[in-house]
Amino acid sequence: MTQTSDIRVAVSTVILTLRASAEEEPVLALPLVRRTREPFADRWALPGGWLTHTESPVDAAARTLGETTGLAPSYLEQLYAFGAVDRSPTRVVSLVYWALLRQDDVVAQSAAHLASGRAPENVQWFDIDALPPLAFDHAKIIEYALWRLRNKVGYSRVAHGFLPAEFTLADLREAYEAILGKHLDPANFRRQVESTGNLLPTDRFRTGSHRPARLYRYNTDVELADRGPLGSEETSTR
Repeated sequence: MTQTSDIRVAVSTVILTLRASAEEEPVLALPLVRRTREPFADRWALPGGWLTHTESPVDAAARTLGETTGLAPSYLEQLYAFGAVDRSPTRVVSLVYWALLRQDDVVAQSAAHLASGRAPENVQWFDIDALPPLAFDHAKIIEYALWRLRNKVGYSRVAHGFLPAEFTLADLREAYEAILGKHLDPANFRRQVESTGNLLPTDRFRTGSHRPARLYRYNTDVELADRGPLGSEETSTR
């Protein structure tokens, strides 16, 4: 029988962003790290590492994410604990966190990491619908994260995690379409989001080749995510 002392605790993080596809439409993407040793050498895996005796799980997730990718989201949310007995050759329980990052933040943080001389090794971004073979049960973890995201978008402001402070309704609709994996009727979408009262129109417009589009913002009095009674202790990076 496996003893408790034989169980190791790891942390992994699913970071999602929206980036333009070859068709110039936003698609969900995430960074993966190529493993350099067994088990699953040369397979791709989620950023992560071991939980130490001196840090909380969320701090470990932030540390390992920064070390492997150079990314530092302001908010990490615990996704799930994965502990199937056969998920690894040794007994490992993984505490998985997830976060959403705007593409401009990804670019800026990656550039700063590169400029510091700590260029991430063996890291590559993949579209969510074009993932390579993954190590361990990480395909299942990503599938669960996507399921959670798609469910959450129906009752929260989670799509705002991909958008700048001000955005057009078309920007918001395209974010929803990328998350849900389907096209939405623009007129119906406008009616639905405007009826919620969560969006505040600004007096600014985006101009271009098409007619000017009004910029909106979310009501900053409403939290982006419900962090529950645990507050920042278990859900925020420090």
